[in-house]
Amino acid sequence: MTQRLLAVHAHPDDESSKGAATYAYYRSIGTDVTVVSCTGGERGSILNEALEARSMAERDLGGLRRLEMKAAQEFMGINHIWLGYQDSGLPDEGEAVPAGSFATIPIEISAEPLVRIIRRLRPQVLVTYDENGGYPHPDHIRAHEIAVFARDAAADATRYPEAGPAWQIDKLYYDRILNSARINRVFEYLVEADPTNPLIERMAEMRSWMADREDLSTTHIPASDFFDARDNALRSHASQVAPDSAFFFWPNDMQRQAWPTEDFQLIDSRVETVLPETDLFAGIPQEEVA
Repeated sequence: MTQRLLAVHAHPDDESSKGAATYAYYRSIGTDVTVVSCTGGERGSILNEALEARSMAERDLGGLRRLEMKAAQEFMGINHIWLGYQDSGLPDEGEAVPAGSFATIPIEISAEPLVRIIRRLRPQVLVTYDENGGYPHPDHIRAHEIAVFARDAAADATRYPEAGPAWQIDKLYYDRILNSARINRVFEYLVEADPTNPLIERMAEMRSWMADREDLSTTHIPASDFFDARDNALRSHASQVAPDSAFFFWPNDMQRQAWPTEDFQLIDSRVETVLPETDLFAGIPQEEVA
């Protein structure tokens, strides 16, 4: 019996900042976990001034990010697939997205290879971003769009008939790992444990800009044993994540005490389940896990 999880992300590094501990946790219990990167991150910026491979990054950022993704994949223990589209970049307001990039390709075309992947792998669970992409990067929004489109199309035998036998995914989730309840609890834990801790000021800033953000999470995965694997995967993306990044300013021992889960929102389910959940596969009959 095999559980199968498919996660659709926009760029290499997104999988490590948005669910890596969960992916490593599920791998540890025998789940097949596959991450799809829709683009190669070729139009990203170098976000680490101390990057050792800077000369390669300046010459071939896409090539470097493939190497970084391979290292991150090994820390998580996951399968990985490149969907093969070009990074759209993050244009300034009023500036057009580059022609031929991921966000410009009609969904009916860009989703077709993802339909093939779904029908070949037959996942019971799909994880992706919400309608805003988690944040409004054109590739994140398009990753959401093609993930939902491909999920629906893969279940319909009349659509893309050459892409393999139809497959219906049981459950769709959105990433809600950065949520207000988590931020509030970590802040409270810091104040209780050490009122002089310099992290409190930084946490207070984050808490203030998330104050009006509703916590939509429904599903809390006990992934704290894999926070180190998550951080190692994220550090593998050295062109995108500096050693002093905000991702790392909460010590993992503190996180395990304050908030030991990664969090998701159940959006659609073909099976009965009870919320809140502690398992992405809750409610899926074992006979379907084959």
